[in-house]
Amino acid sequence: MRVLPVGDGALLVEVASGDEAEALHAELLRRRAEGLLTVREIVPAARTVLLDGLDDPVRLASELTASEVPPAPPRARRVVDIPVRYDGPDLADVAAHWGVSAPEAARIHAATEFRVAFCGFAPGFGYLTGLPSRYDVPRRDTPRTAVPAGSVALAGPYTGVYPRASPGGWQLIGTTDIVLWDPAHVPAALLSPGTRVRFVAVESS
Repeated sequence: MRVLPVGDGALLVEVASGDEAEALHAELLRRRAEGLLTVREIVPAARTVLLDGLDDPVRLASELTASEVPPAPPRARRVVDIPVRYDGPDLADVAAHWGVSAPEAARIHAATEFRVAFCGFAPGFGYLTGLPSRYDVPRRDTPRTAVPAGSVALAGPYTGVYPRASPGGWQLIGTTDIVLWDPAHVPAALLSPGTRVRFVAVESS
């Protein structure tokens, strides 16, 4: 674990893996809930956790580097079902990379329960883990200048859904009509760290 100062009131904690980041995030949330930690924001990422709005970051940095972080406890988080049409332009390439047919690739993806590891890139975009490492896929050699909103995509170990049209280099395997970011709704984001996600295959219209 490495703890780095960020400005006057924040810390960035670097760990070795996504599992360690999840465990640290869970432990920090527990401490805040029990009144043991005063912090405005706790933001997990792939292998870091950012703490912003700290009263005494120097003291907390010492505590973190000297403490053992327990594994993240199992949490009964809500499940979000996302209907998806497996009609993406890169589905055949992903299937070939996996050594299966396109329908089998869709079946493998839909049979997996995912979890939001962290959020970023764009409002409402969650980085979902769950597929075994043998299904990691590379990003496209040439990113697209425009990826439609609702595109279900893969890159490395992650699955994601584009909440709005944007450039992107992920492999597109399907589409959904679900709204992932709605500023008029509280919370605005459908997905948050820890949320369980299932993709439900539907027929293309």
